Amino acid sequence: MIPLKKSVFNIVATCVYSIFPYAIFTFVLPIGSCNSTTIKKVTTVIDSTTTISLPLPVPLSNTETQQLNDECSKWYDSALKRSGFNGGIVIAKNGNIIFEAYNGNAHLNRHDAIDSLTALHIASVSKTFTAMSVLKLWQDGKLNIDDEYSKYYPSFNYPGVTIRSLLNHRSGLPNYLYFMETQGWDKSKLIHNEDVLDYLITRKASLSNIASPNIHFTYCNTNYALLALLIEKQSGKKLADYLQQTFFTPLEMKHTFLFNSLDTSKVIPSYDWRGRLIPLSFLDGVYGDKNIYTTPRDLLTWDRALSSGKLFSPKTLEAAYAPYSNEKAGIKNYGLGWRMNIYPNGKKTIYHNGWWHGSNAAFLRLLQDSATIIIIGNKYNRNIYHAKELANIFGNYDGQGVEEDESENTKVNDLLVPLKHDTLQFKQTTLSKKDALLQEKLRDRNKGKKH
Repeated sequence: MIPLKKSVFNIVATCVYSIFPYAIFTFVLPIGSCNSTTIKKVTTVIDSTTTISLPLPVPLSNTETQQLNDECSKWYDSALKRSGFNGGIVIAKNGNIIFEAYNGNAHLNRHDAIDSLTALHIASVSKTFTAMSVLKLWQDGKLNIDDEYSKYYPSFNYPGVTIRSLLNHRSGLPNYLYFMETQGWDKSKLIHNEDVLDYLITRKASLSNIASPNIHFTYCNTNYALLALLIEKQSGKKLADYLQQTFFTPLEMKHTFLFNSLDTSKVIPSYDWRGRLIPLSFLDGVYGDKNIYTTPRDLLTWDRALSSGKLFSPKTLEAAYAPYSNEKAGIKNYGLGWRMNIYPNGKKTIYHNGWWHGSNAAFLRLLQDSATIIIIGNKYNRNIYHAKELANIFGNYDGQGVEEDESENTKVNDLLVPLKHDTLQFKQTTLSKKDALLQEKLRDRNKGKKH
């Protein structure tokens, strides 16, 4: 929790440090308020890329900060920490961190406490970076999101599937999490994005669950695996390099990276709700739909960058946050890489959840109230998805629409154990009866829900 009573922290960190935790600053610190004009920021040059200087946050009063902190602390202690939470949480207002906490160890069998520098897997929250990369290329004139995907990959024989329909999950394509296995993929080998595309093209006749595009919403990881390939084709860079050079380095997100090399020594493992290690599977070589590791503070920087006007135009953001699935009534909808709840009172939340193996995350943005709620854990905890309950601290939200993210974790039977000399060995692990029933229940529920 933030130590609010430290005077230097009140003067400096609330104004600046909580927003630029890893930038280089020089300070003149008079005894005074956060509005001091003597605070200066020194920008640096990293790898010949000029650092993007984000606007300073609008300061909060000590009274408001303390009040918000108390309410967040109460929720954290009762809803998250007591449930065995293993990860980090940051809650911000006007870009100021008003609550921050970390709990547990990165490796459950070690004493390596999770802190603000610990990068954890954010699963499908990664899709927000993939989507905004596509929209950046669109904004820069390097593609048109209403083009069919086949314009860029002529062998892609799915008429009507546009870049926009991939972004908003209305492509009608089947999910690679399932069809790669049913089509006989050798699970002793990693699947890569190119393999997904190849199977879609060469095995279309034998694939099931192909729907007409732009008819209805179906959340599908295949869409974002294909978008990752598109980014690479149109930028001329691997997705990891594009993200690093376009977002991570300029924004000084020093603890954020795309994991696509299976350098397992670089990443923090994940665990099921009982604390059992979940090794990597043959599905972990695909990126774009997942595989970004980051920290709550870095994710807050991403949130601030999106609203800064330094990266994206109002037109681009309007397209990203527009609801595209309106065929059914309800508050839930999906934009271009963003989930949203649109409430009858005019309130709107922009968010994305994530779940992969034992890692799960919530990234909730209350744009109308300038508030951000970020929770990341590497030991599965469904209470993370109750982050929406915190929205009422900042405005009149009903807190409904809470959901676990998709059916992304239904492949936990197939586990990958890394051995020495970079060799890989698979083993079969049997789910407990309780876990199997839970997975079946989640699959059934996801089949019938809209978003």
